[in-house]
Amino acid sequence: MTSTPQKRFLVTGGAGFIGSHLSELLVARGFHVTVVDDLSTGRVVNMASLSGNPAFQFVRASILDDIVLDRLASTADVVVHLAAAVGVKLIVERPVHTIETNIMGAEAVLRAALRYGSRVVIASTSEVYGKGVRIPFSEDDDVSLGPTCMSRWAYAASKMVDEFLGLAYHREHGLEVVPVRLFNTVGPRQVGRYGMVVPRFLQQALAGEPITVYGDGEQRRCFCDVRDVVEALADLAEHDGAAGRVFNVGSNEEVSINELAQRVQRLAGSASAIVHIPYSEAYAPGFEDMMRRVPDISRTRDAIGWSPTRTLDDILRDTLAYQRAQPEEGAASGGVE
Repeated sequence: MTSTPQKRFLVTGGAGFIGSHLSELLVARGFHVTVVDDLSTGRVVNMASLSGNPAFQFVRASILDDIVLDRLASTADVVVHLAAAVGVKLIVERPVHTIETNIMGAEAVLRAALRYGSRVVIASTSEVYGKGVRIPFSEDDDVSLGPTCMSRWAYAASKMVDEFLGLAYHREHGLEVVPVRLFNTVGPRQVGRYGMVVPRFLQQALAGEPITVYGDGEQRRCFCDVRDVVEALADLAEHDGAAGRVFNVGSNEEVSINELAQRVQRLAGSASAIVHIPYSEAYAPGFEDMMRRVPDISRTRDAIGWSPTRTLDDILRDTLAYQRAQPEEGAASGGVE
């Protein structure tokens, strides 16, 4: 009797927050996982639980290294492309890096995957909905972005190009490509260094520093636990009907940033004051934000039976426990996803 070969995954950016959780899940499901990451934002410690596992391999390299990427793609059945610029702070401060990393990185991955016929899951973002006002956001909604003089919108545009390119490879070449739009993924291992709001609030609360809310705090978001998110990514990576379709992955539990700060303050038992900082001071003059981001997840639910299992309070408790065990990070080390 011939045994079925072990399916092999390549996870770009797999040393990062989402990628490391995904790698753990895939290995637990019996797959072989190779992570490629240049550690510009990822961390080796995120992959500690997989160290020494024969079903796991880590390669430190840039996805723009054609030779390395070609070698890794040649043995991959599925490529999950997570490597990208992350966090509002990094995106606003380094727009050239953002655009080049996102677009050139996606192009390199798709070219390599096409050579070997690998399925590709592209991690996109709720940012592509731009200034959309139709709530909840559905995958086929029209989008409206701000002006090109605002670097904030470069991130959204670059991820839209990633989706356009991936879907073009699917239509023109038959490559199995699945773009997945993630809505504010949070949880253990996420750091506040790049402007991510939940770890930043927790770090500030634990350090007894002011919890800094940008803008008036009335903007509303839906936060989804990373462990729920990677379940969706893994299931979509194997779903036969997913190729050529875009999927939202996120929570429907909506909360204002002011309320989020209050919950963090309460759960941490912190005496930190909640203070508001204008966007012009936090980022740059003219910075624009969306007031609401709520996903319609019916397409994803219909396709793979997925919906989030953890509440925001669950997420905050788990992430708080993680932050308390990581004193070296501190508030000083601290988004868009």
